[in-house]
Amino acid sequence: MVDISGASPLRTVATSDLFQILRDGTPRTRAELAAITGLARSTVALRVDALMRLGLVSPTADAASTGGRPSSQFALDARGKVVLGVDIGASHIHLAVSDLTGRILAEDSTPMAVSSGPDAVLDWVAIAGAALVDGAVRSPSDLLAVGVGLPGPVEHSTGRPINPPIMPGWDRFDVPAALTSRFGVPVLVDNDVNIMALGERELAWPDVEHLIFVKVATGIGAGVISGGFLQRGAQGIAGDIGHVQISRGRDVLCRCGNHGCLEALASGRALAQALRDTGLDADGAQAVIDLVKRGNLEAIQAVRQAGRDLGEVLTTCVSLMNPSVIVIGGSMAQAGEHLIAGVREVIYTRSTPLATQHLHITHSSVGPQAAVVGAAMLAIHFALSPERVDAMVTAG
Repeated sequence: MVDISGASPLRTVATSDLFQILRDGTPRTRAELAAITGLARSTVALRVDALMRLGLVSPTADAASTGGRPSSQFALDARGKVVLGVDIGASHIHLAVSDLTGRILAEDSTPMAVSSGPDAVLDWVAIAGAALVDGAVRSPSDLLAVGVGLPGPVEHSTGRPINPPIMPGWDRFDVPAALTSRFGVPVLVDNDVNIMALGERELAWPDVEHLIFVKVATGIGAGVISGGFLQRGAQGIAGDIGHVQISRGRDVLCRCGNHGCLEALASGRALAQALRDTGLDADGAQAVIDLVKRGNLEAIQAVRQAGRDLGEVLTTCVSLMNPSVIVIGGSMAQAGEHLIAGVREVIYTRSTPLATQHLHITHSSVGPQAAVVGAAMLAIHFALSPERVDAMVTAG
């Protein structure tokens, strides 16, 4: 929320500033808004009317009367407009239409390999997304923005995937332009771990300001939330911990070309290969998980060691970021307590007591739903930003 309670009288309080006050959902009267902003009640009335015409604000129950006619109250109209969240995974697409609080109104999904290429994948997203918006009893004009998560590195400034290892044909493809031409609204694109961090925080840890979400699957990555905001870094690759070198991996070649990367020892792919080398039938991450669930000692030990390796990198993150919560998600989180036990063992041993005394290290409680909710939140944060609201007021 924008704090304008101490704003200089020389600064004009924009309509978007008024909206940011109402965005918390608390109903307020025109008189209360005038007192907060220092604007004349007539000016407040004009700006509230503008927000109502945009479908962003609506009247609520009248305030209690202190004598005379009760004053009308206004608040965010979470149902007036919608966004579309798009989670594109290695082998699936998940769509969801949500209201302006992130509550899902309708969803759809299909198995589709991202390696099918951007034309096939985004064509399905456009057709199914339009049908989903229509099925939620909405007109296309009710859609404010689209948020998209991709399973690879994304250049934040352009929304283009850059050299994504499991996305042939997608390198530097203009995903925002392709979908904007189909939906006619702004399209925001980020990598899948970042949107999972947004979704996990929204659904499970809404009051936590400092959180690291770690996805352990075919690859390993982290989404970092600090001070309540997603931290992307200069080019958008903050949290790429899968390619941090760990001490026991000096001679292990990673698919990135370097040696000793965390991903080369602790990912689902790496664990499956290590177990195959011992003669076990493990053709992928799910096979590793199945072996662990059946009590196979070699698989349990391998997953526990992967947790220790992950904990080695996260210990540095704890010292650097001082998070309140570390959430472990991704397919390998299904291996039960063994992975997270290894993470805790190292972090609680090597980090300072002050950093860990209130630190929660836990499994994702949201699971696969985190990604599509996070994609929706990506769209909501943009659509309801002061700059975007002012632009809508001007255009309207």
